[in-house]
Amino acid sequence: MSKIIIVGGGAAGFFTAINAKEQNPDLDIVILEKGKEVLQKVKISGGGRCNVTHACFEPKELVKFYPRGEKELLGPFHTFMTGDTFEWFDDRGVPLKIENDNRVFPEANTSQAIIDCFQEQVAALGIKVLKNHGVTSIIKKEHQWLVQTKQQEFIADKLVIAAGSSNKVWELAKSLDHSIVQPVPSLFTFNIKDQRIIDLLGLSVPNATVKIAKTKLESTGPLLITHWGMSGPAVLKLSAFGARYLAEKKYQYNVEVNWLSRPTEKVLNVLRNLKKKEPKKTVALKSPFTDLPKRLWERLVIASEIKVQQKWADMSNVQLEKLALQLTKGIYNANGKSTFKEEFVTAGGIDLKEINFKRFESKKHSNLFFVGEVLNIDAVTGGFNFQNAWTGGFICAKALSEI
Repeated sequence: MSKIIIVGGGAAGFFTAINAKEQNPDLDIVILEKGKEVLQKVKISGGGRCNVTHACFEPKELVKFYPRGEKELLGPFHTFMTGDTFEWFDDRGVPLKIENDNRVFPEANTSQAIIDCFQEQVAALGIKVLKNHGVTSIIKKEHQWLVQTKQQEFIADKLVIAAGSSNKVWELAKSLDHSIVQPVPSLFTFNIKDQRIIDLLGLSVPNATVKIAKTKLESTGPLLITHWGMSGPAVLKLSAFGARYLAEKKYQYNVEVNWLSRPTEKVLNVLRNLKKKEPKKTVALKSPFTDLPKRLWERLVIASEIKVQQKWADMSNVQLEKLALQLTKGIYNANGKSTFKEEFVTAGGIDLKEINFKRFESKKHSNLFFVGEVLNIDAVTGGFNFQNAWTGGFICAKALSEI
């Protein structure tokens, strides 16, 4: 009987264990969790509802949501994809639903449905889950692994590290001759103090384009004004793809915002037409852009050096051009970042060049596997990080089940 130790009692660890045991009931599997509870990240994800995956069903499209791991995940996604995730949970009594923004949640609308499913499965399959078992060292012993915790020692034929992004786990990987890409924050909001957006907390724009000035880093989508500055899908996606660059800049950089996601010249033409059609209207009170909140429009008008009571008829060409630029190429100084809710995600981890993604196995040691966030793979918000865990866990389980 093959003995398998899985380090980490999170989503990736449980999913790997369940699939391996289902494929080969003779396996003796033990999950080691350092904390008092398991599946804590599942519990808080998606505001307590668990954003299980994302309704994107083409591997070539899905990989585009991964700033790190895009190339490596293309093959694995052809083996286990979002559709397989739907089927897997549905077969175990947890139907999933797609929301308007394509995020996927349990129909029960609570992360407890996922937690209960996993715990029922490990109990039914006889998988041991040991809490308060933080791993202190891993030593290779010929063709086996000696895994030590403060409580006891374990000998494993195969070892899976699925303990997420933690310095302790990466130190263990380093002791096994693996390289670590230095972690930096990935999903975060932009801290911006600017008169144009101050006190506009809660206002949102449905389709803005946000760019890191003087770079090719750009993202389009909903933008939300917050206490700290700017957030929403457009900003969070940009923070993920720009994670390393922004860390190098020590989180001090300029953000260029196109509030309308339209070319400057087209916006300027709209403004000129409004001047002709509504000459007697007050500029600050009459916006041609229905998607732009009125209070934000007023701020951008003032920032364009247009008087509060000024009529459209009195607008000069210079003022029209300034307003068009405020709407499409406004520069905002960012200084610092704020974590996105409790879902702290890092860019960094095991160097992907050292992993065989047909098995999620180490290229340096046979029978050593890595799944989940311990790898240098991360995604934008929306269920993609969990899909990485399910795909990696399934493929790793297949390798573990081999005799």
